[in-house]
Amino acid sequence: MANGYTSDLSGDDIRSNSDVPEVVVQRLPLYVRVLSQFESAGAEMVSSEHLGTQLQMTPAQIRKDLSYFGRFGKQGRGYNVKRLALELRSILGLDRQWNAGLVGVGRLGRAIIAYPGFRPEGFRVVAAFDADPSVASSAIGDIDVRPIAEIKNTVADLGIRIGIVAVPAANAQSVFDALVEAGIKAILNYAPVAPQVPPNVKVRGIDPVLALQSMTYFLKPDRTDG
Repeated sequence: MANGYTSDLSGDDIRSNSDVPEVVVQRLPLYVRVLSQFESAGAEMVSSEHLGTQLQMTPAQIRKDLSYFGRFGKQGRGYNVKRLALELRSILGLDRQWNAGLVGVGRLGRAIIAYPGFRPEGFRVVAAFDADPSVASSAIGDIDVRPIAEIKNTVADLGIRIGIVAVPAANAQSVFDALVEAGIKAILNYAPVAPQVPPNVKVRGIDPVLALQSMTYFLKPDRTDG
């Protein structure tokens, strides 16, 4: 094409969800974020080398990741920033709104509800739940806090597709069980536990301690760069 961008998402060029490694899916939002930064800076085209520099990845890895979803870019020209970002957002399902339900309305839960970054990306926390009866009869802004026993009915009534767990470790598994029973298949987990869930339920853990523990590997005195 004249704009230096080609995309063919039909036939054998695009693989089913089950064929795409999870680590590749986890990198796609990083691509979208960096592409959005390029677009804000006025860039129209970007090379895999430039993307690789920004993401601390090799150009070959970026091309391999994108190849799971079709043919993008044109040799010698790179990728059209705006169109590639739109394609990846569509692949991730970010071209629609997703309703989420939060379980656990302590300090962390309240901070999650107040976080302003969800709505611009298509995510809305539409309901909250807590085991404390005094909390479960309150409201945070325009969100009513409900008893955990109401998870199943609320999920159905409000079209909730994503669960967010922000409860102590001791209470986490029962919360996961309630979300799974309600039909939730995607859960963001802030609890410091590895929950037991069915194979068709995706759990993404958010644990700053684990992140710090992995970073200290690179800070050990016996580690040398290069």
